[in-house]
Amino acid sequence: MQLKIIILISLCLGNFAFGQSSKAKKANKLFAAKAYVKAAELYEEVPKSTEVLQNLGDCYYFNGFMDKASNVYLKALENENINQSNHTYFRFAHSLYGINKIQEADSIMSLFKSSKVNTLKLKKTLKIGAPFTYTVDMINSGNTTGDFALSYYGDRVTFASLRNQGSKTYKWNEQPYLDIFVADYTEDGTLENITALSSTINTNTHESNAVLSKDGKTLYFSRTNNKRNKINDQKIAVIKLYKATLIKGLWDNVEELPFSSDFYSVLHPALNDDDSKLYFSSDMSDGYGSFDIYYVDVSSDGQYGEPTNLGSTINTPHREQFPFISKDSTLYFASEGLIGFGGLDIFMCELKKDNNSFGTPLNLGESINTGKDDFSFVVNSDENTGFLSSNRSGNDNLYRFNREKNDREFIVEGTVKDKNSKLLLPNTMITLFDNNNKAIDSIKVGEDARFKFYTKPFSSYKIEGFKPLYIPNATNFDTDDSGKIELDIELELESYDDAEEIVVEKDGYVFIQLENIYFELDKWNIKPQAASTLNILVDLMEKYPRMEVQLSAHTDTRSSYEYNMTLSDNRAKSAMEYIISNGISRSRLTSIGYGETQLLVNCGDDCTEDEHSINRRCEFIVTK
Repeated sequence: MQLKIIILISLCLGNFAFGQSSKAKKANKLFAAKAYVKAAELYEEVPKSTEVLQNLGDCYYFNGFMDKASNVYLKALENENINQSNHTYFRFAHSLYGINKIQEADSIMSLFKSSKVNTLKLKKTLKIGAPFTYTVDMINSGNTTGDFALSYYGDRVTFASLRNQGSKTYKWNEQPYLDIFVADYTEDGTLENITALSSTINTNTHESNAVLSKDGKTLYFSRTNNKRNKINDQKIAVIKLYKATLIKGLWDNVEELPFSSDFYSVLHPALNDDDSKLYFSSDMSDGYGSFDIYYVDVSSDGQYGEPTNLGSTINTPHREQFPFISKDSTLYFASEGLIGFGGLDIFMCELKKDNNSFGTPLNLGESINTGKDDFSFVVNSDENTGFLSSNRSGNDNLYRFNREKNDREFIVEGTVKDKNSKLLLPNTMITLFDNNNKAIDSIKVGEDARFKFYTKPFSSYKIEGFKPLYIPNATNFDTDDSGKIELDIELELESYDDAEEIVVEKDGYVFIQLENIYFELDKWNIKPQAASTLNILVDLMEKYPRMEVQLSAHTDTRSSYEYNMTLSDNRAKSAMEYIISNGISRSRLTSIGYGETQLLVNCGDDCTEDEHSINRRCEFIVTK
């Protein structure tokens, strides 16, 4: 009987283990097919290996359940020592941002990026550095959960929505497939007369992100492939770009754009103001990872050039999507790879003066971006109004905004160091000059040798460092890159004794070593030999216009104390007057006679002539 019980228990445990294994395999299969809702249900029921926890976290993450995702990712990281560069750290940080655990998220993101991330500091910097302040409101009337990607459609608007409840269900989120709708947008922020585009555009798969040409005759949009292709051991339904032509008031002649592919996705079209460039997002193989922003040239006869990646300044190893080009040629896009507040944030890049490239991306700030996904930004730059999409409320919804210009200030900060030793230089005076060389601010740095100034955009400046016994040094900079609202400048100063062989530091003083100056007995007039020596000092002071020098004269012990004091004072003054007569400002010079009070050889009354000559000297000390 006991044996039968043991066998029965073993069979039950075996069946349980088999059932668990079967569920895990099915969950993995659903996960690979991106059926994240169903996969999560099964992962919750199986033993929690590190792989299961990572996949379960991803299931929640990809559907915006950041609270659940963060809890699962934490367990995965506690379960096993995972490399900090692993995507789990990245997604864990973003899930923490999504539930407003900013400091914890910064800690994890700092580990992932191997550099310090400080979101609260970024927010403060953007508050004064971002070009606009936004007032954002959800479009409440006519807007339903799952609406996004609102865009201008002539005097109407278009957007994507899963409101077609008769559509089949998308396994990713168990929601209906997306279709494109058009509507009237009223001044009070209401969507009215909402209708779906015809079946020429909307099919039994996803369609979204429609953009209309300036003449209203061409519509570009994204459409998901019905067929899945095997890409890197996964079967994926890629997204392609299409265009439709308006014929007799109806959209027709739907064509796949030639740079679409069965092996990578091309989505989120956007046109510049004259329709000569079509921007989009793609994960094609020549990118920086995940989705990048590209463009193609569009010729007047409707031909398309080769896709051009916008480069590593804009694109990262993570997602860059939803481009938009405003009338003033500013690029707006969403990124999760650039430093932001969590999820997708909206960034802007202004076109450089050469009109061939964009400047540094700038986060639009916390008046519009949140810890969740903020994306699909469009703006009427003449009226400073526009729309964006966000899941800040928990689901995708449409939002409208007004914006006001910000009185921007850019932060310029840095440290000052010794050029050769690289040691910090406390108590250095740092001065900021405008483009007219007028000093507009200054600061004496503390023990940390750091300085900080506030500047205006699109201006030119100079920063100068000055410290006694050092050669002043300045660097010029401008603030014409609207994305670089923080500039880090390291100033290096070189000491006079490092820069010049004849300048030496000794006993706490900085001396200029020149040949001794000889005077006739009881006289102080400058002889040719003395003039030749002093000319070297004149040249040095002309080379360094901020250098200040003390000239000191010394006698031997012969003659009386009073006589020697007077004689040395006259000799020091005579040398100083010679230098002044050669163009050096009196304010940069001082003279002093020490008589016999600072003997180098204290030989009393029994000095040799050589010892007297050592004591009888002129010295030149750099005082500033």
